[in-house]
Amino acid sequence: MGLVKRNNTWWMSFTFQGRQVRRSTETSDKKLAEAILSKIRVQIVEGKYFEKPKEDPYTFSQLMDRYLKEHASRRAHYRRYVNMVTNVKAFFGNPKLSQITPKTIVAFKAKRYADGVMPATINRELAMLKKAFNLACREWEWAKDNPVCRVSMEKEQNSRDRWLTEQEEARLLMAAPAWIREVVTFAVNTGMRRGEILALTWAGVDFTRRTVTVFKSKNGERRTIPVNQSVLELLSHKFEQRRGSKETAVVFCSEAGTELDGSNLRRGFTAALKAAQIEDLHFHDLRHTFATRLVQAGVDLYKVQRLLGHKSPSMTQRYAHHYPESLRDGVEILDRGKTFSTNLAQRPFAPTVAM
Repeated sequence: MGLVKRNNTWWMSFTFQGRQVRRSTETSDKKLAEAILSKIRVQIVEGKYFEKPKEDPYTFSQLMDRYLKEHASRRAHYRRYVNMVTNVKAFFGNPKLSQITPKTIVAFKAKRYADGVMPATINRELAMLKKAFNLACREWEWAKDNPVCRVSMEKEQNSRDRWLTEQEEARLLMAAPAWIREVVTFAVNTGMRRGEILALTWAGVDFTRRTVTVFKSKNGERRTIPVNQSVLELLSHKFEQRRGSKETAVVFCSEAGTELDGSNLRRGFTAALKAAQIEDLHFHDLRHTFATRLVQAGVDLYKVQRLLGHKSPSMTQRYAHHYPESLRDGVEILDRGKTFSTNLAQRPFAPTVAM
């Protein structure tokens, strides 16, 4: 049992009837907070402590709206959060927060599966709900419990290994409009994620060092990527075009100079794939294409990991099977320094005679 200061207010933290309880003392005065905590201790010892029933004035819609305004609005992919909130609102409606239970959340998962949604998408929606309820419990004092914590996440199938062949790439670039060709060429040669490409600014382009910098990646970290000649020429061409028109901060923009969003790119990319008669290819597969081509060319997995920005080598290991020859030097090192023949076929075989 103790006190923790949060946002200039002292909070009590203790265990009551087998569960962790966090309650605000509603004061910034530490001595007063200690007095309140002492009173609670006495009530617990005397068996008189109970939590007064409170009204449940807040609704699910209010929770989602405040989550978007105070939390999601500061995130890089705000539109993605808006879409997720729209999906969960469509299912749950606008009940009181206490009416959202593990049972209703499991029903939500079942409905999303019935809609053909992938496990990874369902997990992102569950994670969003969990964060919103955590804020409601710990900071806003809107709820006493987080029902999402008692619901299991889904097992994701991350085994997809689709990449663009050179023949498919040629057909795609032939069929695509100029702005899609630029984005595809950039993605295949850098391995950057869609959001990183759309957020790339000229401030992150260094023509002298031949690098581009992702100031905030999916992992929340800065990543600097060296670029090859194909990307350097593409960026140089776009920079020259930029000088003669309305200058924009982002590298990839519309003809009107406005920023592209994921929906625009998805529609344009899908149309180009259809025109090129390429099936079962997602934009993220261009990142797989980058990694696969590197590994097939013999680039070691550590370099591929760094270029992709993976925190864990296990995420990059999925590409190892594309080039088993890269392991050959691991066994050939055993032959170094040997002065005798290892050709067993030329050696006489002397059978063992039992005595």
